[in-house]
Amino acid sequence: MYYFVERSVAIIKPKEPFLNWVNNTFNDMPQQLTIESIRIDCNSYLIPEVNEIEDGVNFIDEKYADLFAMELASWTEDENLWPQEFTLKMFWDWFDVEVFPTAIDLSEGSIDSEDIQPQKTSESTIH
Repeated sequence: MYYFVERSVAIIKPKEPFLNWVNNTFNDMPQQLTIESIRIDCNSYLIPEVNEIEDGVNFIDEKYADLFAMELASWTEDENLWPQEFTLKMFWDWFDVEVFPTAIDLSEGSIDSEDIQPQKTSESTIH
């Protein structure tokens, strides 16, 4: 049997300014990335359960700085390579966000606290 998870999902998709930052920051890649290639492998986030997409967007607005940092850190944890400051407007200029109110757990078994572990990354993390 499948279960509704008492969470909603937000998927953050990079836009051109983020792509430009990636290509300028990691200019030693064999070829520059395209917007199509960078939007294939996007991060998804569990957010509090919402009934309306607008409520999910409001939650993203509240957490934009953390989300911005996580998106940048998924490419590099070297904060010296990050933009000096990011604002809510900059977040929305750099990312599209899709909010999905319903999450259903298709896996067998339950999620236990020991199943959830912090993500470990290295200084040279590239998405």
